[in-house]
Amino acid sequence: MGSSEERVVAVIMVGGPTKGTRFRPLSLNIPKPLFPLAGQPMVHHPISACKRIPNLAQIYLVGFYEEREFALYVSSISNELRVPVRYLKEDKPHGSAGGLYNFRDLIMEDNPSHIFLLNCDVCCSFPLPEMLEAHRRYGGMGTILVIKVSAESANQFGELVADPDTNELLHYTEKPETFVSDRINCGVYIFTPDIFTAIQAVSSQRKDRANLRRVSSFEALQSATRSLPTDFVRLDQDILSPLAGKKQLFTYETMDFWEQIKTPGMSLKCSALYLAQFRFTSPHLLAHGDGTKSTAITGDVYVHPSAKVHPSAKIGPNVSISANARIGAGVRLISCIILDDVEIKADGDYNAKLGVTILGEAVTVEDEVVVTNSIVLPNKTLNVSVQEEIIL
Repeated sequence: MGSSEERVVAVIMVGGPTKGTRFRPLSLNIPKPLFPLAGQPMVHHPISACKRIPNLAQIYLVGFYEEREFALYVSSISNELRVPVRYLKEDKPHGSAGGLYNFRDLIMEDNPSHIFLLNCDVCCSFPLPEMLEAHRRYGGMGTILVIKVSAESANQFGELVADPDTNELLHYTEKPETFVSDRINCGVYIFTPDIFTAIQAVSSQRKDRANLRRVSSFEALQSATRSLPTDFVRLDQDILSPLAGKKQLFTYETMDFWEQIKTPGMSLKCSALYLAQFRFTSPHLLAHGDGTKSTAITGDVYVHPSAKVHPSAKIGPNVSISANARIGAGVRLISCIILDDVEIKADGDYNAKLGVTILGEAVTVEDEVVVTNSIVLPNKTLNVSVQEEIIL
């Protein structure tokens, strides 16, 4: 493990049922962080990336979901990775930095020298060991993962300017109205424990301002609508923006893929990105077959060991098939996410075909049905072809 000074902990923000509403209807039946991408729960990808961090002591998942919704997954992933994973439920919204501060005593139990902070709804290669190495070289309080995007899309994210030689963060602004930079914040950070002092300072400033306002009842009335709770601290506006240019924050740029998983459509794209990454990180998870004695597999495909796929089916590219699914003879699947207990039948003269589609748990697709660009929620039976529909 190394000395206690070298220990690292990771905190993954998983949100809650009242957040991430743009991911509906996929999050109506399953918590968004547990929705499968490339056959693994969304949160599994950042967790498995954390496993590569040297001297990792603990992983914390922080969110608003009930603990019972994560209990089974947390137990299984802890055993699988042999790293302690713990779910921490927030009692109320504290903001992205306030949520971290709220659990500071637990996070600091292992006396970590560094704390990774990741957002669950980020899809990327998570170059965490490389970030840690760069962060130690910089010698600052924090390092932010950044990526270059098109100038047209940059204003959807936090834009930043960094020194081209030292990589110091010079300027940061969240979703600006006018163009600032084509470098954006990826939602992946590493901090020293000094981050807690910085968050505490924001809370203290708020308390001081609140006390000053009480001197004037008129001022209090004016500011009541726009003042934030003293323990609600946002990482972007309250920490990154004020500390930019003060030699405390630095950037690490990734040249690899990066996406935000906000909508159902993005889940298909990100599943494909993770499947492609498996070629390098987990090739044993990818299915193989040439169509002679086994199913014909094209491109990157994940098939759960308990799923049954007929040898005459044609699967791929970019398909993930979850537990206990049954895929019948001659079925064709392209760019699909198939959840647990789905059955796609093949009894007729024409084979079922599905493309760019997500099938929820225990969905049944009858023979000769064609489904394209659609989302089908759990426990539905499709006996007619559908295109560009959401079947609730």
